[in-house]
Amino acid sequence: MRLLPALLLALLPFSLLWADSGRPHQPMLASLYQGEASVSEYWVSEKLDGVRGHWDGTRLWTRGGYAIATPEWFTEAWPGTPMDGELWIGRGRFDEVSGIVRSAAAPDEAWRSVRFMVFDLPAHGGTFAERVRVMNGLSGKAHENLRPIRQYKVNDAEELDRRLAAVVAAGGEGLMLHHQAALYRSGRSDDLLKYKQYDDAEAWVVGYTEGKGKYAGKVGALIVEDDAGRRFRLGSGLTDADRDAPPAIGSWVTYRYNGLTSTGLPRFARYMRIRHEAPEVPTSVSTLKGAHHDRLDHTQH
Repeated sequence: MRLLPALLLALLPFSLLWADSGRPHQPMLASLYQGEASVSEYWVSEKLDGVRGHWDGTRLWTRGGYAIATPEWFTEAWPGTPMDGELWIGRGRFDEVSGIVRSAAAPDEAWRSVRFMVFDLPAHGGTFAERVRVMNGLSGKAHENLRPIRQYKVNDAEELDRRLAAVVAAGGEGLMLHHQAALYRSGRSDDLLKYKQYDDAEAWVVGYTEGKGKYAGKVGALIVEDDAGRRFRLGSGLTDADRDAPPAIGSWVTYRYNGLTSTGLPRFARYMRIRHEAPEVPTSVSTLKGAHHDRLDHTQH
C-alpha cells in the first residue's frame, strides 16, 4: 500500500495546514429531529454541504479556529457584525469548496464561485425570528458573495417530509429546523435540529485493516474512534483511490449511518470524506506513531 504520504501528513499538526490560527468559535450545534417537535414553530432551511465558517466582523474563520485566506475583495463590503454561515458552491461540490477554503492562495477565479450563505447572527441577542428578518436584509446591501440562506415555514410534519424528499431528490443533504423563539447559545441545542434521511457524524482514523480478494495489498477498512472512545470499521464508501492512499492516521473523517446497534455502534456505517477543519486531536489518536493494522477481532461492525 502506498501509505507513506498519508503517514507523513498524519505527523503534521493541523495548524500547519492553514495560514493562521486563533481561538475556535463556539457555535450553536444541532440535535437530531426525531418527529417530536411542533414543526410549525420552526424556521426551515436546506442543510448545505459546504465548509462552515464564522465571520467575526473583520475576518473569516473555520469552525476549528483557522483563518481562511480569502481575497480582499471577497469580504470588502461585509457588515461588521458576527455571522455564522456555510461557504458553499452548490450541491454535491463539497470537495471543490473544501479545496478552495484550505488553500493559502486559491486563484480569484475559484473564489468567484463561492458564496457565504448566512444562517445565523451569534451576537444579535434577539430571537431567531428576529435574526431571520435581519439576515434577509443582507440581500442587496453587501457583496454578491454574501447571501442569507432561505428560511421558510411549514404547517406540519407531512409537509416537512415532502420538503425533505424534494431536497434529497435534487441532490441536497437535508433540512435544518430552528425554533422561532430561540436565542443564540453555544453548544448542542434542541432549538436547532437537523433532519436527514440518514445520520452522519465524525470520528478519528486510528488504523486500517488489510484488504482481501480484489482489495489484497490495499486497505480493507478504516479503523475509527469517536468522541466516546468507541471503535468500529469503515469499509463501505471507500473508493479504489481511498484504499490505495487512505486518510492518514489522525485524520478526522465524516461517515453516515442508519441508527445504532444494540451495543451503541453505528449501523451500516459508510465512509463519506475527510473533514479538514478538525478539532483538537484526542490523546488516544495524537500519540499514534504510524499505521495501525488490525483484524478487529474485538471490534464490531
